Amino acid sequence: MALHRARNEYDVVALLTTLNADFGRISMHGVREELLDAQAEAIGLPLIKVWVRAGSNEEYEQQMADGLERAKAQGVTHVVFGDIFLQDLREYRERQLAQVGLTAVFPLWHADTSELIRSFVTQGFATMTCCINDGYLDQSWAGRQIDASFIADLPEMVDPCGENGEYHTFCYAGPIYNQSILITRGEVVYKPLPKPIALAPSDPDDDQYVCVSKVETKGFWFCDLLLA
Repeated sequence: MALHRARNEYDVVALLTTLNADFGRISMHGVREELLDAQAEAIGLPLIKVWVRAGSNEEYEQQMADGLERAKAQGVTHVVFGDIFLQDLREYRERQLAQVGLTAVFPLWHADTSELIRSFVTQGFATMTCCINDGYLDQSWAGRQIDASFIADLPEMVDPCGENGEYHTFCYAGPIYNQSILITRGEVVYKPLPKPIALAPSDPDDDQYVCVSKVETKGFWFCDLLLA
């Protein structure tokens, strides 16, 4: 949705995503690299991949800076993010971009998340959950399609767009796609955290910054999505 709106004002020239080099999956979401490649191809934009291994904040920032420097060398001036209301995260992104001379753009900033998710569905976007925060939702939500029933079933404490890290998704169809991506649900696995977290640190520079959670999170449910 952020990309969809950004294209109304900017000439978007590339996509950028962080992946774990050891597992070949998108960091946090757990989505396979081949699905990411299919997504970029369906959207019709080149893809810049930022690889991390250790998982430390220092490594992430260095690798991201290198990726952004490559983009800047090709004439990029702005970077689009889908954040909606997490002020500390926005400020963190703006600080990091300022160091490489780029400007952050937030097309969804302060949008009503209930209206946003309904608009997302009615405009024809199709997406499936790939990662579930167990502090908010149980295993049954992993691999679930976001539709009217999904929205209606969400507990009151869960943001409709999962903006607090309640869930993450993989979008496989919509008005920004040249063709839909055919996917199927694979195994659902549980990954516990080394130690439960109740609230992420207020400073995103902290190495323990995982997600913003208002309840205790002990781990995450991942649905392994596969190309059909």
